[in-house]
Amino acid sequence: MFADLGFAAPEEELAKAKLASRIRQIIKTRRLTQSAAAILMGIDQPKVSSLLNGRLANFSSDRLMLLLTALGQDVDIVLRDKPRSRERGRVRVLMEART
Repeated sequence: MFADLGFAAPEEELAKAKLASRIRQIIKTRRLTQSAAAILMGIDQPKVSSLLNGRLANFSSDRLMLLLTALGQDVDIVLRDKPRSRERGRVRVLMEART
């Protein structure tokens, strides 16, 4: 999808979108106001608004992961060799099924 839109790093944009989606899900599930979410994450309310509205240009993947940890999420980064069938490595965000 992001490749079709002409993004230079489509996998990175997709990863950021998935991280932001999880943040939105947590805020919604906990019924947090934007102000309450901002306090928990240590950012200001307009940045929360940007996140919730999908404006991610000012958020790196690293920053989104830090925000997730502030919301009580564990973030695991797993590195592995790519298969021979693929020319390049890739970046993916995988979420565990909730129990």
